[in-house]
Amino acid sequence: MADDAEEESRLTRASGFLFMHTEHAVYAVLGILLAATAILALVDATGLLVGAIRELGGSAKLLEIVDRLLFLLMLVEILHTVRVSMRSGKLTCEPFLIVGLIASIRRVLVITLQSSEVMHGPLTPEREALFRASMIELGVLAGLILVMVLSIFLLHRARDDQQVAGQE
Repeated sequence: MADDAEEESRLTRASGFLFMHTEHAVYAVLGILLAATAILALVDATGLLVGAIRELGGSAKLLEIVDRLLFLLMLVEILHTVRVSMRSGKLTCEPFLIVGLIASIRRVLVITLQSSEVMHGPLTPEREALFRASMIELGVLAGLILVMVLSIFLLHRARDDQQVAGQE
């Protein structure tokens, strides 16, 4: 009987060791891929900025640059989450709320520019419907942003040590 329990314990330790190292290997590969993507996004955003400076691009160019930079910020925040998860072995929800917040703000910027472009020229029924839909989406996004900010605030408040999630 003791041999069976010892064999089961050995098997449990071996499988735990294997799964933990597999998880770390996947996290490492994911981190490398995210870092490479972030570097490519940074190079692309830099190229867009240089092009916009040369052409003195309008609001559409500026929106595209801000969109790329916010996307890069989301990638960096996800990369930070992967790094912290590898070190601590815990997955925290605050970085995902921050990524969602950044994505919502990105969408608000895009909708704002699109709706301002729609309002130039004569007001047709199609333009009016598009404007109304944009305003509804902006309202939903505003509510979503408030919920995420409140969630982040409550997470900070509930934490015992008053440290930012993922801080080492």
